[in-house]
Amino acid sequence: MTVKIQRQDFDLSAEYEALRRDSRSPGAIVTFTGLVRDTSKHQLITAMELEHYPGMTEKSLSAIIDDARARWDVDQVSVIHRIGRLLPDEQIVFVGVSSSHRAAAFSACEFIMDFLKTRAPFWKKEFTEQGSYWVDAKDSDRDAADRWSDQG
Repeated sequence: MTVKIQRQDFDLSAEYEALRRDSRSPGAIVTFTGLVRDTSKHQLITAMELEHYPGMTEKSLSAIIDDARARWDVDQVSVIHRIGRLLPDEQIVFVGVSSSHRAAAFSACEFIMDFLKTRAPFWKKEFTEQGSYWVDAKDSDRDAADRWSDQG
C-alpha cells in the first residue's frame, strides 16, 4: 500500500510501473487520474487550493484502502493526492489498484475514489474571476459513497 500527500506532480507511467513491479501476480491494473476542472457552477476556475490535516489524512486514506481490501481480493493499492495551489487541467489525484481479476480491481478503485471524495480530510478552495469559495462534497459524491453500504 502506498499513500502519498504531496505538492509536486506525479508521473503516471512511473506509478503504473510501480504497481506492476510490486504486484504478486497481476491479472489487472486499474488506475484513475483526476484533473482540476476548469469550470464549476458555471464559472471559470482560475485555480484551486487544497489543504489537508497531516497525519489524519494519511490515516483516513489507509482506512479506506483497508475497507476496499476487506471487500475485494486486491494486491497493491496506490493513492496519491496533491495539495497546494493547482491550476485547471493539472493532475490532482491518482488511485491505482492491482488484482488477479479485473472486476475486483475496477470495484476497489471506484470504491476508494468514492470514499476519498467524501471521507478524507481535504479542504478545497476554488478561485474564479468572481471570487473564491470553499467547496463541500457534492450530493452526487455522497450518493456514490452511500451506494456501497447497500453492497456489503
